[in-house]
Amino acid sequence: MREELLEQLQTWHEEDEYEQIVQAVMDVPAEERDYELISHLGRALNNLERYDEAVEQFLTVAEEGQDDPLWHYRIGLAHYYLERYDEARTAFENADRLDPGDEDTLEFLGWIAEKTAEGETGGEEAAQEAAAPGAAEATKPEAEHIAAAPVAFEGDFDAAGFWDDGNPAAEKYVSAPPTDALIESVEESLVFRLPAFYVNLMKVHNGGIPRNRYFRSESGETVEILGLMGIGREKPHSLCGAAGSRATIEREGYPEFGVVLCDTPSDAGVVMLDYRESANDGEPEVVYVEKASKKVTRLAPNFEAFVHGLTGGAQS
Repeated sequence: MREELLEQLQTWHEEDEYEQIVQAVMDVPAEERDYELISHLGRALNNLERYDEAVEQFLTVAEEGQDDPLWHYRIGLAHYYLERYDEARTAFENADRLDPGDEDTLEFLGWIAEKTAEGETGGEEAAQEAAAPGAAEATKPEAEHIAAAPVAFEGDFDAAGFWDDGNPAAEKYVSAPPTDALIESVEESLVFRLPAFYVNLMKVHNGGIPRNRYFRSESGETVEILGLMGIGREKPHSLCGAAGSRATIEREGYPEFGVVLCDTPSDAGVVMLDYRESANDGEPEVVYVEKASKKVTRLAPNFEAFVHGLTGGAQS
């Protein structure tokens, strides 16, 4: 019976049915949940972005997990997205000690180094500002996101009105506008140069949920997207985040000819930039890749045409 449950949990994981995993494990009496079941539960909670609950579960088997690099990696991931960088660093260092050279572990350690360096710099600047004459009078609350520099778009495209910021799920996607250094770093990680129109759009509003989320392909097929990934690493649904392009390609076996930009309802497939024809010097096409069959459907000749082609509802 237990082996059947473990096989089912793994199947659900491969199908991204994380809620099913949580429910099935929680249905097992607490005293019967062993290390393997808790590992499945914690991983599913991480994938659902329920990081506090994941940490709580992982800690219940902390003693058994001390020699397991995956235990350290998974609790480190939860700490990272909870912005507990010291705990995350310790966990990832232990994971690296037990499984040296793992690329994902080293990548998280690099991100943590960047985050803590930014925090130290910010603290020094804040101290200098506080010491300046009249600093108390000049201090004002900061906005949640850094103000974006103005970007001009051709035609009547309304970059600000493109987004549905009232959608509760938008928070998973939206980051502060990217700096040139971050754009370069993300492109280096992806090994692809991002289209200029996409970069300019992200400089105005970095990721989110468009108001219009339907696109009709040249073959008459209508594709619905959930959101558009931004440039960054912090948010799970950013290009280099935990649910971003590289992670999605590696987890689901999508073709490595480009960059995943959009996820879809029920995780049926993804919208990608396809660089096969353009290479890195040209404008990549936008395609839809079905998850089950990996069938590729061309949507638009470039990202700008894709954005302009989005509509507010499915077309018959």
